[in-house]
This record gives sequence, structure tokens and C-alpha cells, in this order.
Amino acid sequence: MSETEPIVLPLARGAGGDSHGLEGLARREGISFDRAELSQILNVYGRKVSSGEWRDYAIDALRDKAVFSIFRRSSEMPLYRIEKTPKLARRQGAYSVVAATGLILKRGHDLKRVLRALDKGLRVVKA
Repeated sequence: MSETEPIVLPLARGAGGDSHGLEGLARREGISFDRAELSQILNVYGRKVSSGEWRDYAIDALRDKAVFSIFRRSSEMPLYRIEKTPKLARRQGAYSVVAATGLILKRGHDLKRVLRALDKGLRVVKA
């Protein structure tokens, strides 16, 4: 496998499409993160796990977007979702970080820059 070859995850039953060509292939298999994207995401995820902030994750390959959900505990709602939506690539950017409330924290064309929204933590302010 190469660095740019996507990692294909199976879709839920009934999610296939009957289109032809590359767009039909993406619809049937779903949008997914490639190795380079997953490497960047897991790099941030690993730092947060080692600090004890995050504990679990889930990856979803949907028809129109790929989602990497981050959980504090596996029984809770995701704290953050990292979404890849190719339809928005020419507009606001394909990548976004969404908070648990649905608020989009950062959106852009560069995944590395978008992931910086997750690295910003609390800082001590001197009065």
C-alpha cells in the first residue's frame, strides 16, 4: 500500500449506490481518510491519550464524508469530530473540527492547520 492509497472501511448495509465511474465508486464505498490524513489525526490523538484527556475513538466512512469521532469515555457522546467532506473542498475546505455541541471550531483546506484547534489548551494568565 502506498501513502496516498485510501484505507477503505465497509459501509453499513443498504448504503451502496448504483452509479458508474469514480464518483459512483466513492458513493458505494464511502469517503475515507488516506494514510497521511490518519497519521496526522492519530498523532494528535496519541498526545491527548497520553495526557489522559481522551480514551476512545471511532471512524465512520459515510457516503458524503468521513468522520473521526473522539470520546472521553466510549459510553458518551463524542467530544470532537474531525470531518472530511470533499464537496466543500473548493468552498470552505474539506476538513473541519466539530465540538460536541455542533459548533465548528475550525474549517479549512489543510488538515494540519485544522487539527491545531484541538491542541490549544488552557494557559495560565498572569495578572
